[in-house]
Amino acid sequence: MASKQVLLLEQLLIEDGDYIHPRNPPEEFVIQATALPDEDAKALAARLFIKSEWRYVWMAVIIFQKHPTARTMIDWKYLEPFGNRMDSWGLVDAFASLAGPAWREGQISDEAVMSWTHSENRWWRRAALVCTVFLNRKILGGRGDTPRTLAVCEVLARDRDDMVIKGLSWALRDLSKRDRAAAERFLKEHEGELHARVKREVRNKLETGVKNPRRMRR
Repeated sequence: MASKQVLLLEQLLIEDGDYIHPRNPPEEFVIQATALPDEDAKALAARLFIKSEWRYVWMAVIIFQKHPTARTMIDWKYLEPFGNRMDSWGLVDAFASLAGPAWREGQISDEAVMSWTHSENRWWRRAALVCTVFLNRKILGGRGDTPRTLAVCEVLARDRDDMVIKGLSWALRDLSKRDRAAAERFLKEHEGELHARVKREVRNKLETGVKNPRRMRR
């Protein structure tokens, strides 16, 4: 059961009429939420993540991004209910913002993430790919991890679901900034399997630095 402080903070956020944009959180709420003990911060984030409005879902992510220690307490048991809610690219991004760093730091296992690649649910497969971005993108804390990134990409190279195709392109483009040779080799070795969009966008990234150079010229 949530503590009184968690319930009060949840109500404070819900009643804040000025909180409209997900990425413009109320400062006082953030200060109080990130001062909570780890378990209370986790409880508050969990209560927000299951709400229907995107601004509350994203606030759950912000709590973990800004709390000094709560993120180190994330594990698979905590994350699984969030993942089971995924039904859009936005919820996948929010879930991966928690699961990706947790995977990188060894708080959830390789086996757990690899199991998502075999899911019949497109959103779990996409989530596995988006999580690799947190292995490689420096600004997100990534240190570079070619083996784990390619392990996920290998399984999904033939996937023809649009959301997975876009996720695979994203994963390989971010890998290319860390390990260009590995991304180039993957394209060559899987030439006959990859969707045309993946090959085009990753090659564009390698050759021009952007996935859609034509749009940049407009």
